[in-house]
Amino acid sequence: MTASTSLAPWYLFDYGKVISHAPDPEDWAALQEATGLDLEPLESGYWIHRADFDAGAISAAEYWSRVLEEEVSDGLVDRLEALDAKQWSHSNLETLDVLDMLKSTGAQLALLSNMPAGMASEYARQAPWVQYFDKLFFSGHLRLAKPDPQIFAHVLQELQADAGQVTFVDDVQENITAAGSLGLRTVLHVPGIDLVAAFGL
Repeated sequence: MTASTSLAPWYLFDYGKVISHAPDPEDWAALQEATGLDLEPLESGYWIHRADFDAGAISAAEYWSRVLEEEVSDGLVDRLEALDAKQWSHSNLETLDVLDMLKSTGAQLALLSNMPAGMASEYARQAPWVQYFDKLFFSGHLRLAKPDPQIFAHVLQELQADAGQVTFVDDVQENITAAGSLGLRTVLHVPGIDLVAAFGL
């Protein structure tokens, strides 16, 4: 591992349910109107095929065709992609306040999200929270996904940081466990958490 050239700590944030809130009922209703299916339950095709989509193993057209169990037109794929990006775009303002505070202290910020490539590219172009981050890492671009240790190793290499210099924040225990096994400092994000206190600041 290449030691960091900077003494400033790194804070590595997940996106969904950390920087963003979970989709609202209205968001799921919009997807249901577009597809005729209730996609919110964990047993729905939306979730069953999501890991492959997030990891870049299947295209958007392949993903939505699997979700709907039928071939999907390009126009419908575009509509569903737009609805999906919209439903995950609701910012957690408390987390944004913490990002702002961390930047003011000189900390370095990076994002590591399991996110499809199309959504990731759209957010990277125009989402307001992008301004806080020095580095952005998306599973759909890397074709690696949490909790695979390889994605954390890649991030550490790109940050030129030792594991102990990086604090990782995620809402999924499996991802936290994987990061912790590599020596990263970890914070499990749960509803109502005081991140500043969790960081010891």
